[in-house]
Amino acid sequence: MRIRLLGPVELRTGAADFTALPGAQRRAVLALLALRLGRVVTVDAFCELLWGEWPPASARAALQGHVAALRKALAATPFVLHTRAPGYLLTGPSDEVDALRFEALAGRAAGHAGRHDGCAGAAGCADPDGCAGCAADGAAVAVLEEALRLWRGGALADLPDTAPRRALVEQLDQVRTRVLIAWAGLRLRQGSGAAAVPLLEQSVRADGLREEVVALLVRCLHQGGRQADALAAYHRARTRLDGELGIRPGPALQAAFAEVLAGGGGAPPAPRRSRPAGPAPTTPGPGRPAPQAHPVPDQLPRRPVDFVGRETELQWLDRLTGPDRADDGPALVVGPAGVGKSATVLTWAHRAAGRFPDGRLFADLRGFDPDGPADPAEVLGRFLLALGVPASEIPPDGAGRAARYRDRTHGRRLLVVLDNALDAEQVGDLLPGGAGCAVVVTSRGSLEGLLVAEGAALLRLAPLGEADALRLLERGLTPARVRAEPAAAALLAGLCDRLPLALRIAVARLAARPEWTIAELADELADERTRLGALEADGVAGVCEALELTYRHLSLDATLLFTLLAAHPGREVDTTASAALLGADPAHARDTLGELVAHHVLAETAPGRYGRPGLVRLFGVQLLTETPEGFRRIGTERLLDYYLEAAHHCGEQLEPGQDRYGEPVHPPAALPTAAGTRGALDWFAAEEPAIRALVTATASTDPGRSWRLAAAACPLYYGSSRFTDWLDCLRAGEQAARACGDRVGLALLHGAVANALLGLERRQEAVEVARRAVEDTTPADGAAHLRALATLALASALTGDPGEATRLAATAAALAGEGGDPRHLSYALGYQAGVSLLAGDGAGALRQAREARALLPGRPASSIQLWSMLTEAQALQALGRYEAGELAWHRVLATCEEAGLLHLQALAEQYYAAFLVDRGREPEAVGRMRSALGRLRSCGHLAGATSERAAAIEEALNARAGRMP
Repeated sequence: MRIRLLGPVELRTGAADFTALPGAQRRAVLALLALRLGRVVTVDAFCELLWGEWPPASARAALQGHVAALRKALAATPFVLHTRAPGYLLTGPSDEVDALRFEALAGRAAGHAGRHDGCAGAAGCADPDGCAGCAADGAAVAVLEEALRLWRGGALADLPDTAPRRALVEQLDQVRTRVLIAWAGLRLRQGSGAAAVPLLEQSVRADGLREEVVALLVRCLHQGGRQADALAAYHRARTRLDGELGIRPGPALQAAFAEVLAGGGGAPPAPRRSRPAGPAPTTPGPGRPAPQAHPVPDQLPRRPVDFVGRETELQWLDRLTGPDRADDGPALVVGPAGVGKSATVLTWAHRAAGRFPDGRLFADLRGFDPDGPADPAEVLGRFLLALGVPASEIPPDGAGRAARYRDRTHGRRLLVVLDNALDAEQVGDLLPGGAGCAVVVTSRGSLEGLLVAEGAALLRLAPLGEADALRLLERGLTPARVRAEPAAAALLAGLCDRLPLALRIAVARLAARPEWTIAELADELADERTRLGALEADGVAGVCEALELTYRHLSLDATLLFTLLAAHPGREVDTTASAALLGADPAHARDTLGELVAHHVLAETAPGRYGRPGLVRLFGVQLLTETPEGFRRIGTERLLDYYLEAAHHCGEQLEPGQDRYGEPVHPPAALPTAAGTRGALDWFAAEEPAIRALVTATASTDPGRSWRLAAAACPLYYGSSRFTDWLDCLRAGEQAARACGDRVGLALLHGAVANALLGLERRQEAVEVARRAVEDTTPADGAAHLRALATLALASALTGDPGEATRLAATAAALAGEGGDPRHLSYALGYQAGVSLLAGDGAGALRQAREARALLPGRPASSIQLWSMLTEAQALQALGRYEAGELAWHRVLATCEEAGLLHLQALAEQYYAAFLVDRGREPEAVGRMRSALGRLRSCGHLAGATSERAAAIEEALNARAGRMP
């Protein structure tokens, strides 16, 4: 034996005696690795064992130090410690770990279980030499005694006292108790129960409330002739049961007490008989009863009465468990709390019951029950009883019961429903033997181990469809009541996330209040502050409680991320944002998100993107509000700093060299991948609602970060043509800039507001806002003043003041030239080119546009490059240089298409159509106009088809319609 865990944790590295490793935490790391020999132990599991719920910031570094020290200590042993994502793996011989050898011996003893055909063990065997069953008992006793000798005190006695350590000790103690019970029972049957008394007394002193152990002690004392001690042991137990639990002794302890009072010998009575000379007859004969038929159990709970829909899922179960199946794996039905997994499976099971003539077994495994999951050994005991195995013949240990269960179910056509499983390990021993049995498992977890080890087929149960959700409401409220308020009923179903549990609670509330309308309850649920509370009901687990039970089974990092995600205002979150919230790297965040997906509190909507149902999001908000204010603040700061950096990073693709306006306090570990302009815009399309909501939500609580985020997102808003949303975001940013008294920031946002107004064709408003930005800044304010001047120049040109516009544009270009920053000069020249074109100076526009482009040669798809390319093409056309103009138009259209800038592409196609009309190519022009109109309409955040530009294009198309062949 090299590693000892059944007592203080010790390691023997050579021929010398065992030694205790220095440090309780190091011993704990070794213990967990040894208990899970051959399996990867996650870093989270180590941290939880060593530090409980709140590991220090240095936890990972400390763990790495312990692992390094253990590698050295294990070098002279047959064990090897490997690094395996997401943790560590210990390999080596299992019989060199006392806890594993103990379990192996217990399993071997179960294999020795004797069959006693009419004898009561050695004390009452009909065979003077002992029957085969008695011999097997003797072998089992020897093996069990060897196992019990491995214990040197309390298991893991010198490890840190954390909840996981207590759970491990409890598991080991439960196995030890089962072995003790089996051994003492065999000793009692052999007539040597007195030998078991010392160990039984030791166990009762440790825990006097285990009635099965006390009953054995009473019987063994009695068998050893110690009746007074037996009675005293019974009365001590009775007193404790009454005083501590308020209950009376159960049947086993009462039977032992009665046995002592009756003066029996302590072994189960059995008549002596002579062993027949030949084999026992197996066929009926005169005076001999026919063999007894197998019992046909039917343990299915009653069929759900208000079940609706799920026809596709029921048909899937039919196919998977049909008569053509050939030893297929179990059917695994998973989904979030309240989605109707149990109801779906039970509805199907009742419908399919006739296909399983040998019976239906059912067990609620209580995987997420607050009192803990069901013990598979206890479930096996109930199954074996239902299958006709007498209680006296049910093996005492889990391994023995599993073997007997597989044997008993072999060759039968049974249905086994295992509801609410915690993990694959809990299910493993409950799978029957033989190809004729079908198994259906439900769980809130993904149970990936069952998919790998048993070839399970997976069905993810989603919320009800809209039609089925309304049918469920009709079932409880009558169709007339629902159809009288169709819009309110649809809204109510949506507010319940179309979860059957939430819908049933809503139905119960309305059914109890017939004076309420559906709209009134929907109005109550629409308030996010009270929605979860409104979906609770007396006597049943509501939505909040169901989510709480799932939450309790998450790892520490998963609970932290789940809580911190409530600070994220979007319906979806990606891996990099999650990493920023956790303060971790993306790989760790991805693992943590995977755990949340496995427990169905998140759903992976696309690779690397995760969505939350509304009720789950509100539960997270509730958890977040219960955390300390500092914890909430850090989460929001991390999120803001992440989006500031991510928006700047992606915005660089559209507007290189943006001003940063401060460095992040919490720099994120990773940023989104922005593969060119289109990649940046794709990221922004997914994240824009969250960015806008975050700017709005923090305008008063963290105004500095709020206005900077609004400013950083400007190139992305312009490039994606989301002018209406941009304006909303900027208004919130202006509020934030005012709140923190940042004059330059406010002016910068005013200039951006003017640009958004120009995109919405609100030109006069744009002039007024841009002029305010110019007046509120000076040349010393740099980009804020320069951009305001350029925007005012363009807005003035568009509103019919070319002289003022030309002056302002020249001033902006001169200031940019003096500043020496090519980025600012390119911006100013690009705007100046547009002003020159509107003022009728085609040559000046061409020169300025080309100068602007030359300053940023490496960014052909940036906004100012494309704007300058567009101006250049128009200028060439205005100068009559049509051949060069045609090439310029094709270049700008191709670049806009590649970059994905819909608004600029729509403008380019409209202007190119005018070029085509000039050249007499009317059919081509009409095609371009239609394309431009379609692109404008696809920019859902423009003024759409009601915009002046779209209306002008439609008018031009209508005018040409009569002239087209």
